Amino acid sequence: MTLWNGELPFYPQPRHPPGFSVPLLIVILVFLALAASFLLILPGIRGQSRWFWLVRVLLSLFIGAEIVAVHFSAQWSVGGMNTNTSYKAFSAARVSANVGLHVGLEGINITLKGTPVQQLNETIDYNEHFNWRLGENYAEEYSKALEKGLPDPVLYLAEKFTPSSPCGLYRQYRLAGHYASATLWVAFCFWLLSNALLSMPVPLYGGLALLTTGAFTLFSIFAFASISSVPLCPLRLGSSTLTTHYGAAFWVTLATGILCLLLGVAVVSLHYSRPGALRTFLDRSVKDYGNQVKGSLPLILNNPLHKQFGALDFTISTNL
Repeated sequence: MTLWNGELPFYPQPRHPPGFSVPLLIVILVFLALAASFLLILPGIRGQSRWFWLVRVLLSLFIGAEIVAVHFSAQWSVGGMNTNTSYKAFSAARVSANVGLHVGLEGINITLKGTPVQQLNETIDYNEHFNWRLGENYAEEYSKALEKGLPDPVLYLAEKFTPSSPCGLYRQYRLAGHYASATLWVAFCFWLLSNALLSMPVPLYGGLALLTTGAFTLFSIFAFASISSVPLCPLRLGSSTLTTHYGAAFWVTLATGILCLLLGVAVVSLHYSRPGALRTFLDRSVKDYGNQVKGSLPLILNNPLHKQFGALDFTISTNL
């Protein structure tokens, strides 16, 4: 078989090592920029209210960043194994490698890394992404992977998620990912609404918006977890079987949903039990203004120019 630029003809493109998701990195940088901007103006806030605003703003930014970032994370369901398996088509050569499967809301990532990396005079280090989000054709991406001549373990796992596969993984994970993504975007909208309402003198509605944010965040968890109720197709490579479990994005989203529910319950409860304390927590300046309004000291208005015209010496005072 002839070579093409020193490589077999069904491997015309160089392999790429695993990398970081660019959209996920952009989301993190945007929210970090917002947090840094707030920290720059934080010294201008006087008194103890500085720490209240610090906790309030950073906690809110964390919730918003998490809700958006998990859309682009492939850590919802993960699995990995070490196995000895065939490497490429039309060859009996086998390699020892670590195979990883990372399932997200918009597709899957399959990694293949040799142990050691250098085997068969090649660098075995792959990270391949296959999309099923709206507007993308998973079957077409799989066909392109066949044309590229990707290694057998990558093609085997990718084939299990094709629409025509009898395993049915494509329908299960794709539908679960679409519903989870939709409910998370709704949760993000209510998060924006809760920030606006909590900045107004309507903390009750802000608390209700937080409760709704937490509810839709948990709905996304339930939507993705629905795949566990369906028997999944076994994934075998060599003599090993790849099993998956919920990843970091799943558990962080669950924690964020519970956190939003707790914050919403706290705001609503304080609104009915101690509304004054709630207003003080949301804006420390309210307390200082309230003390000034309730004070009995008179406000004295004195015009120093009236003596120049021989006017009577008088003062005007009023109690606020």
